[in-house]
Amino acid sequence: MLSIVKLIVDAIATLLGGALLLRFWMQAIRVRPPASVAQFTFQLSDWLVRPLRRIVPGVGGYDWASLIGAFLIVLLATSVMYLAGWTTPLVLLMAFQRFLEWILYGFMALLVIEAIFSWVNPHAPLAPFVRALNEPLLRPLRRVVPLVGNLDLSLLVALILLQIALLVLGMLFSGR
Repeated sequence: MLSIVKLIVDAIATLLGGALLLRFWMQAIRVRPPASVAQFTFQLSDWLVRPLRRIVPGVGGYDWASLIGAFLIVLLATSVMYLAGWTTPLVLLMAFQRFLEWILYGFMALLVIEAIFSWVNPHAPLAPFVRALNEPLLRPLRRVVPLVGNLDLSLLVALILLQIALLVLGMLFSGR
């Protein structure tokens, strides 16, 4: 029964946390989302972000309330593990690890979506939006990774680097 509860909590937390992280990233890099994405993201996350903004105002042009909200969602989802006998410091540490993993997986998902758009329909309505979200990650790589036969391999390099970051993160938190 506990595994069913964990599955449901993780699914809901992933959806909410993803929306909050997307909201933070869109505002951090100043990308205006299409109306459908904006409506989905803001309606899904306003219930948490608006009250948090009273406590944590935006500083330096960043929406810290969205980022902190995403961490609180991860913490809440991870605290379900507390039912399995974990201590509070361990829950906080695991929540921080999961939070960083969610960020890395979010970037990986955006890169995969951009790759799919480039193969299937580069002129899709969401393609420029996804491209703009990925640009801060890919711009430095494009300076280093040359085009190979007019093919941009920076997406592949970025995916590999993000996977390496996930492996390093796992090693750091497992103590190996």
